[in-house]
Amino acid sequence: MKAEQLRTNEARLMARLAELAAIGATPDGSCCRLALTDEDRAGRDLVVRWMRELGLEVRVDPIGNLFGLRRGSEDVDPVMTGSHIDTVRTGGRYDGNLGVLGGLEVVQVLNEAGVTTRRPLVVGAFTNEEGARFQPDMLGSLVYVGGLPLAEAYATVGIDGRLLADELARIGYLGDAPLPLYRPHAFVELHIEQGPVLDAEGITIGAVQDLQGISWQEVRIDGQSNHAGTTPMRLRHDAGYCAAAIAHFLRHLTRQMGGNQVATTGSLTLHPGLINVIAARAEVTVDLRNTDEVLLQQAEQRFAQFIAQLAIDEGVRIETKPLARFEPVIFDRRVADLVARTAGKLGHSCRPMTSGAGHDAQMMARIAPSAMIFVPSVRGISHNPAEHTESAHLAAGADVLLHTLLELAG
Repeated sequence: MKAEQLRTNEARLMARLAELAAIGATPDGSCCRLALTDEDRAGRDLVVRWMRELGLEVRVDPIGNLFGLRRGSEDVDPVMTGSHIDTVRTGGRYDGNLGVLGGLEVVQVLNEAGVTTRRPLVVGAFTNEEGARFQPDMLGSLVYVGGLPLAEAYATVGIDGRLLADELARIGYLGDAPLPLYRPHAFVELHIEQGPVLDAEGITIGAVQDLQGISWQEVRIDGQSNHAGTTPMRLRHDAGYCAAAIAHFLRHLTRQMGGNQVATTGSLTLHPGLINVIAARAEVTVDLRNTDEVLLQQAEQRFAQFIAQLAIDEGVRIETKPLARFEPVIFDRRVADLVARTAGKLGHSCRPMTSGAGHDAQMMARIAPSAMIFVPSVRGISHNPAEHTESAHLAAGADVLLHTLLELAG
């Protein structure tokens, strides 16, 4: 069979996705495999087993990033693909996992066809992409490209009070490979869209050209606890009201700015949290995103001005702590165009896209020409037990990945 006739095996890809999803499966149908937990270790062990069965040379670096190398005919910089296998607490079975297992499926197809590429191929699984247990998100790939010192990453404390370095050692994935182990000739990540565009438009492949910038903050509001019935409204220092005012302001801000500006208050905690007591303290997270760095900075500045005035008006103290800050990323146009051309050659509908979510590819873009391949998410649902992509679309994405990698690897 000629190389251009090669296709991935849909049934085999689905079987691997199902087997990995069973690790950390919950009664409601979601998958909980938080980074560096026992479930993550079991998932890693499974991926390592598959890599070795495919003849890949397996290495782990000091932040726990996992790589499988398939040698080429020349000892030159490899072409890399991959993603992550950690999930949020209510994750689906495709987010991240498709990018890793799609890469393994590509390797198996090439093995079975007896195809040797000129450049080596690498399949990677990066540590703590989700940021659900340790912050920031994309932590493993950020360390890999030199954007976060290893010592600082090791000192990160998770939501359960555990130290990242201790947990890496505990699960047996504190590796010794150099950082970075490989400087890729190119990096391509296959992923579900996690948004509604492809599904709504009936398009199979998204050629991702850029990615939104992200600004995460934690806001703490200190007011005064008091009786809910006897304290006049004009004399209150209500942290709960201030938290609600922040959420309202952010929605108003996105309407004013329009375009690609989005804002989310994803977590809110009130203390003491009693129905008849004015909240003395509130903690709220703020997620701002935009594809334009200048506009993202404007949103940050307007939010800072708002909370400064809110503190004065309500007689409270408001403090902010940055959690993560990444500028927008423009992917390599040549690689993104190659994805689009490959999709067309394979007979799939395709459109250029912006990613609203963060991905390891945005970090890899710092050291290698990078792009992403999106496949549809039914109704745009992700980070949810209802996350679903049709198997034919998963296979189509894997086929585009296969032939994109073949082109890049020669």
